[in-house]
Amino acid sequence: MGARPSTEAEREPLLTPSHAETNSNPVNSRVYGRRWLVLTLFSLLGLMQGMVWNFWGPIQNSAVRAYGFAKADIAVLVLWGPVGFVPWLLFMWLMDKKGLRASLLLSGFLMLLGAVLRSVPLTDEHLRRWFIHGGQFLNGLAGPTIMSAGPYLSTTWFAPDQRATATAVASLFSYLGSAASFIVGPLVVPAPNDTLTGTTMAAAVSDNSIRDRIQLVMYAELAVIAVLFAAVLLYFPSRPPMPPSVAAASQRLSYRSSICRLLSNLRFLMIALAYAVPTGVIAGWAGVLDMVLTPAKVSQVDAGWIGFWSTVGGCVFGVAMARFADSIRGMLKLILVLMLAGASLSSTWFTLTCLSRVTHLPATAAILYTSCILVGIFINSSVPIFFELLIETVYPVPEGITCGVVTFLGNLVTGLLLFFLTFYCTELSWLNWCLTGSCLFSLVLILFFRESYDRLYLDVFVSV
Repeated sequence: MGARPSTEAEREPLLTPSHAETNSNPVNSRVYGRRWLVLTLFSLLGLMQGMVWNFWGPIQNSAVRAYGFAKADIAVLVLWGPVGFVPWLLFMWLMDKKGLRASLLLSGFLMLLGAVLRSVPLTDEHLRRWFIHGGQFLNGLAGPTIMSAGPYLSTTWFAPDQRATATAVASLFSYLGSAASFIVGPLVVPAPNDTLTGTTMAAAVSDNSIRDRIQLVMYAELAVIAVLFAAVLLYFPSRPPMPPSVAAASQRLSYRSSICRLLSNLRFLMIALAYAVPTGVIAGWAGVLDMVLTPAKVSQVDAGWIGFWSTVGGCVFGVAMARFADSIRGMLKLILVLMLAGASLSSTWFTLTCLSRVTHLPATAAILYTSCILVGIFINSSVPIFFELLIETVYPVPEGITCGVVTFLGNLVTGLLLFFLTFYCTELSWLNWCLTGSCLFSLVLILFFRESYDRLYLDVFVSV
């Protein structure tokens, strides 16, 4: 199996009954209605973090016109998201030692500071560019907590029959924020296509208009982040007064023991790569989707809608599949096999369609829409299922540490992809082939993976 089974000592509940209740259940569990407020605040912060991260990719043509950015600049602005995962060990340590409230307050503060920094209306374009890059980097530093704490929140606050659903909502809202940026950016910020042949004065007026619209969106995002940070500061408890399940109250491994156990567990490394490679590739690919679709003569607005529906479809389908996983337990591997098979087929279809000059496949807008949206649906919806299977595989390693490691690996893949993109940004067909290859690679790993459900066993059998 790769990993040694958890011992009885590791499964010992933290909460024990009083002397007067020696014949009752070992853990008094309870779920609280406030769990939905906690989930909502966390998810909305994730929404804004994803929205800020993907702000520049969908309006790259407008940013080039308004601020003089090059395509390499757009790739670097997207790259700050993965770079923010460099100190991920520090954020995971903070979550393990101080709890979710302290971690989320720090992440919210970094997001707020980054939103302020990039919104400063400087007239010096060179200094303004540095401020924008600095703001994107600070927003990226919030990523380790936002993207990996969802399963930890669901275990801490939700009952076992709602855990996968809560994980899906908390994990996928950052993707939903990325999807929202595909719509908000292109709809609010005008594209410069209609001014390319105009006079110099008309072009100058258009540049000012584009710059003002970009500034308006950044101000609006700053206001929303400020309100959410204030809400978390006023009310966001680390944990409920009583645990919702036996697993939530059980003893976990220490921080150092968890890291050592994860790095020595071949089954964990196997499924971690299966998660990190396709999700990391599609994150970088979606961040520059406008650049990918430009050779196919797809406009900035149409590329935005494609990115929006592919991500939204993945979020909706992911929540639906998580709810299904909550209803029929022990089916996580089968669900992932079906999702990754669909992702492999649809990504191959999209890649060959983009090479219509060679393959002679029809490259209509409807086909590009359909194939691209299917890719996003299958890959993005697999994220919460991967998280749940990872946690089941390595239990009793804490959820935050487990998901922190795999999200770091995913962002490492994204960072490497965007790093190469800064050098090879003129012809992007190789990026589509990377997407297809990543899906096939993940599918093969999942087919050979042997699943186990230690945490589910504890909740279903030990608590009876």
